[in-house]
Amino acid sequence: MDENVILYTKNLRKIYNADTMNAVTALHDVNIAVRKGEFLGVMGPSGSGKSTLINMLSTMDYPTDGKVFIMGKNIMNMSANEIGRFRYQNLGFIFQDFNLLDTHTIFENIAMPLTLAKTEPSVIEKRVTDIAAKLNIKDLLNKVPLECSGGQRQRTAIARALINDPGIIVADEPTGALDSENSEELMELFEKMNRENGTTIIMVTHDSYVASFTSRLIFIKDGAVSTEISREGMDQDEYFRQIVSISSAGRSRRKKA
Repeated sequence: MDENVILYTKNLRKIYNADTMNAVTALHDVNIAVRKGEFLGVMGPSGSGKSTLINMLSTMDYPTDGKVFIMGKNIMNMSANEIGRFRYQNLGFIFQDFNLLDTHTIFENIAMPLTLAKTEPSVIEKRVTDIAAKLNIKDLLNKVPLECSGGQRQRTAIARALINDPGIIVADEPTGALDSENSEELMELFEKMNRENGTTIIMVTHDSYVASFTSRLIFIKDGAVSTEISREGMDQDEYFRQIVSISSAGRSRRKKA
């Protein structure tokens, strides 16, 4: 395997209710590789398996069969405690609904991964202040999430995801709760993080425009990778048009069926 590959799967399968008459195969024989510094998007219709895939890639769920390697480690060989520790140290998560604690301040929300890791308070103070300054939310640190806008709360979620300097950011529909202006601002921030800092990002989205900010995109259909495209050699408009074309073709086939 290429040493620049930071995550890959081998014959990944996920079957729900496997031992019953109602068994459902959500993923079958999925093989993907994510290179360090890549911005990978995952698209697919509802029920295609994209959410199941992101859960497998982010160690949130276990495959029925197959393997997931992250930073050279087979997560299937880890205990629950080892996976939890590995997750805190190497992965950052950004969710559609922010997943912030409303009774905690913005500072406390950002600091949560460091607090759980029992990091020294002085280190926490510096890291939180630094990352908040970079994301233009330093003046919000003493507020609670309900006092902030959707865009500010998503920036808080990004700060929390970045606080441990993770190897991979996993974003599940990160623009889903944002208006178009905040969505574009968020994606420009992701693109900047990826371009300037080499941050590896894996993002699930249903939005073709949001997907056009990625460097590579895979389409999931019926639990398998159906199509894969790269932005290399294309400007964003051309890439967007290709994404729309593939998505539209998929919808047309489903209607005919």
